[in-house]
Amino acid sequence: MKQSLLLAALLAAAGLAQAESATYTIDKGHTFANFEARHIGTSTLRGRWDKKEGSITLDKAAKTGRVEITLDMSSLSTGTPQFDGHLKSNDFFGVEQFPTARFVGDKFSFDAAGKLTSVAGELTLHGKTNPLTLTATHFNCYDHPMYKREVCGGDFEATVQRTLYGINYGLPFSPDNVRVLIQVEAVKQ
Repeated sequence: MKQSLLLAALLAAAGLAQAESATYTIDKGHTFANFEARHIGTSTLRGRWDKKEGSITLDKAAKTGRVEITLDMSSLSTGTPQFDGHLKSNDFFGVEQFPTARFVGDKFSFDAAGKLTSVAGELTLHGKTNPLTLTATHFNCYDHPMYKREVCGGDFEATVQRTLYGINYGLPFSPDNVRVLIQVEAVKQ
């Protein structure tokens, strides 16, 4: 009898952990994808992608999840149209042939306190796919007072080695490594 009760309790607990998985849609008004790179060893050039979409599935109890973020590469903006055109050309992103970049991550890491520390997955950029880990510098969930739903989000960063994606223009004067910063908020569905 005790074994049956224990088994039932374990199955119920497993069901509860599974039931805590939730899907969140990226809030485009509170999500930003930026990049920065040194320009020939002097200043730091910065830009962003204005159009993005994606979703996050998160099971906080099981410490698992999945992130899918797609960037519209034609929405790249540095604030200088002529420079934007060069970055969108075949010298760099080849936007006509490769209109989107996509990150899919499903390896979530948490610290001892249960805070999300990173998401590992793959970035597809310029027609090539390579591993990439987004490091969380801040992450939190809260009940949004206007949406009346839970919102999770934080700040993430990674370094992308552009030659891995076949983007070689300007080397060795312009660096191979580009810092990517993503500030994301996603609303529970």
